[in-house]
Amino acid sequence: MITSFSNSTIKLVRKLRSKKERQKSGLFYIEGIRIVGEAVSSNWKIETILYSPDLLTSKFAQEMVQGFIDQGRDTTAVTEEVFRNISDKKGPQGIAAVVYQQWSNLGELRIAEGEYWLALDAVADPGNLGTILRTNAAAGGRGVILLDQSTDPFDPSSIRASMGALFCQPIIKAHFQEFAALKREQQVAVVGTSDKASLDYYGWQYPSRLVLLMGSERQGLRGHHAALCDAIVGIPMVGKSDSLNLAVATALVVYEIYNQRRG
Repeated sequence: MITSFSNSTIKLVRKLRSKKERQKSGLFYIEGIRIVGEAVSSNWKIETILYSPDLLTSKFAQEMVQGFIDQGRDTTAVTEEVFRNISDKKGPQGIAAVVYQQWSNLGELRIAEGEYWLALDAVADPGNLGTILRTNAAAGGRGVILLDQSTDPFDPSSIRASMGALFCQPIIKAHFQEFAALKREQQVAVVGTSDKASLDYYGWQYPSRLVLLMGSERQGLRGHHAALCDAIVGIPMVGKSDSLNLAVATALVVYEIYNQRRG
């Protein structure tokens, strides 16, 4: 039972709030019954599960921890005081985990008939990214390609917003030039979005093999991205606002793709 705030595992958990430490270690921190359960059921590699017996009242979570113990896998019991100290929740549930990051390789990607992937250019807000991951999974997206300087999907804000969707789809990091080469080699359709587009996102027929390319929150689709697209669609707006949140705009388009495909 860890009782000290200066324990090496507790120090590591605090350090994992930093993107620099996550990149250096290849680890990240998650907390809560649902998130930890999703990581375990999706077979992500767990460094250790942390739990506080005094806070852990869920039978499901207790059985999950006991399963780790029975298998001889690493578990770390901590006092309630220590758990509350490392927790980023107002009402901690008493279970957390340190998990190994899992990235897929663009070079191994083969986009099959009927699949669509989502590519994001330099998405900056981790909360937006987490929401997009959650929406993409719900709408049947195969995975997400993060281009260039996109934010970290393993940021605590992204993890919370994804509600576990982080663990059920491949995530790829790539430079734009690599993405452009994949488009040419596999002859896959790339569709972008822009507020200047003449095509309405709702009235266009999306191809079977598809990558939806969304621009950044601040700049939208940049010129060299637009040049790669086979089509660019827009979302009509009639009110005073002339732009939409990136996660909202992405949701509208991916659900139109889903609606067309479900017949």
